[in-house]
Amino acid sequence: MDALPNDDGGPSIRDMLAVNLRAARAARGLSLSELSRRSGIGKATLSQLEGGTGNPTIETVFSLSRVLEVAISDLLDHRPRGGLTVVRAAEVEVLRGEGVDLRPLRWIEADNSVFEVYDQVVRGDAPQRSQGHVGVEHTVVQTGRLRVEVAGRTVDLGPGDYVAFDAREPHSYTAPDGPVRSVLLLQYRADERLDGRPHPVLPD
Repeated sequence: MDALPNDDGGPSIRDMLAVNLRAARAARGLSLSELSRRSGIGKATLSQLEGGTGNPTIETVFSLSRVLEVAISDLLDHRPRGGLTVVRAAEVEVLRGEGVDLRPLRWIEADNSVFEVYDQVVRGDAPQRSQGHVGVEHTVVQTGRLRVEVAGRTVDLGPGDYVAFDAREPHSYTAPDGPVRSVLLLQYRADERLDGRPHPVLPD
């Protein structure tokens, strides 16, 4: 996925990830080599991402979220503007993964929780697998049939169905009958944000 500038002149996903990844890694006290070891992402790839020249995928961003123990929005920095907020489909970059296209729409703070809202398309050409990451996933299916597997348990969902689970568990999304449209909400405690309380460096 080429990370192009947004139509409103704001920074691209690639640019935001470059800045925020450097900050998150520094906050955790990790070298580039150590982050590479823990995430399974090549050091050269990480260097390109931090330099703003890489092309991030869903798998990369979610892996970094898991290892750094930060919210996805801490890496992508998609900030609300207040007042009336309208997000046009054509104006939002797509973060593409093995089997899913995500468009980050907004993040919302309420009490001690933060919600990230995404338009999600499970394409049907391949399953989208995750080893797990910070937060709780909430998915509402709009069209199509979605198969969700969490820690070995599988459920099939249709239009209007909803599922939620601890995103730290290994999980996957599959569209067995073709593309599925859905809304994905990632929920975090406020103290799981990078700007919340300090996180300890992960043990080896």
